[in-house]
Amino acid sequence: MQPDCRIQNISNVLRTQAARRSSKRSCRINASRTGSLLVFQLAYGVLVGLAASAFFAPMIALTSAWFDTNRSLAVSLVSAGMGVAPMTISPFARWLISAYDWRTAMFDIGITAWVLLLPAAFLVRQPPKPAAEGAAPSVAAEGAGMTVPQALRSPQFIVLGLTFFACCAAHSGPIFHMVSYAMLCGIAPMAAVSIYSIEGLAGLGGRLLYGVLADRLGVKPVLITGLAIQAVVIAAYLAVSELGQFYTLAVIFGATYGGVMPLYAVLAREYFGQRILGTVFGAVTMLSSLGMAFGPLAGGMVFDAYASYSWLFIGSALVGLGAMAIAIAFPPLPRRELQPA
Repeated sequence: MQPDCRIQNISNVLRTQAARRSSKRSCRINASRTGSLLVFQLAYGVLVGLAASAFFAPMIALTSAWFDTNRSLAVSLVSAGMGVAPMTISPFARWLISAYDWRTAMFDIGITAWVLLLPAAFLVRQPPKPAAEGAAPSVAAEGAGMTVPQALRSPQFIVLGLTFFACCAAHSGPIFHMVSYAMLCGIAPMAAVSIYSIEGLAGLGGRLLYGVLADRLGVKPVLITGLAIQAVVIAAYLAVSELGQFYTLAVIFGATYGGVMPLYAVLAREYFGQRILGTVFGAVTMLSSLGMAFGPLAGGMVFDAYASYSWLFIGSALVGLGAMAIAIAFPPLPRRELQPA
């Protein structure tokens, strides 16, 4: 595939990723019209959650199907769109809420998404068909011939799912409670919020950096290294109290957790092949979502019990080390010998 084709394919996938978000915006329009808390929770909490979860796995599966080389970088570029959206839509939403109210903000954003994003869905192109019969088979994992039930029971899936779960459980608590923790350390509220923003910006660069490294050095060693760095940085937050120190750790922390997240999709592609990647990666993402939900809840419970976030960071660091240990257990990628065409 020529370089210009790769750039065009990434552009198409990014536009389609945005278009899939339009269903989430539709749910926001419904939420803006609600008149009770229960209906709002169903419209925004349930429907938006379902809509948001419906686009990530298909987009990643589509991206990995387009690229045989530089796949880690391609997946990382697509996932970077998730970091760009909060940086662009959040200020717009804040302005709408300040100028009008939250109902108007949600309604206007939903309408804007319909107008801009739905047409982008027609710009996507399907990946090329598999090579014709008799052509040289690609170097693929043994798991590429598995059925979905076999894949979901395989050691590869168990290790992948547990690693993804533990990784998200480790960093979600510190991410969610970082602003509150910084304020407890004496940081002004607006400055504390900026720490979260820096983490998001660093995550964009981290995705690119880790994607390039994974293509050159291999996905597994880069993932294990990233998980180790993540655990160390989480523990290091216990020793900071000044804004400059928070900023330094935010850059490393954001780049690390942002960088390792796309690598799970690449591992899933290598272990299970393209044919069932959407189903397998969707199941793995579900486990990671449970981890993301567990971290903030556990952090809140710890703070309520001890009036301190120290045990949150200690526990998250230990869980992060656990994720690294599980990742080490990834079985090697069995590869077939190439045959002449």
